Amino acid sequence: MSIKTIIAIIIAVLLTIVIMQNRDEVPFTILFTSMYASKLVVMASVAVAAFIVGVIIGRPKKQKYDIEQYHDTMYNKNKPDTLSDEDRDYIS
Repeated sequence: MSIKTIIAIIIAVLLTIVIMQNRDEVPFTILFTSMYASKLVVMASVAVAAFIVGVIIGRPKKQKYDIEQYHDTMYNKNKPDTLSDEDRDYIS
């Protein structure tokens, strides 16, 4: 297992322990509404939302495709003028 996997497992276990210790109902005020909800539900929903935001922000950016560089690398390989000076001296 990689270090990243081990850290993810440790964080998941600690998060589960903290969430399970806070199962009692408490009043929450969301915008202008006050309601009773379990701390477990609120903490779990915040953890899921944070995970989704982290995945969206942490994904790699798409690389831009540079057609000119691709063309140059494809067609400069077959250039007939690729001999070194030593090779030219040997041939002539």
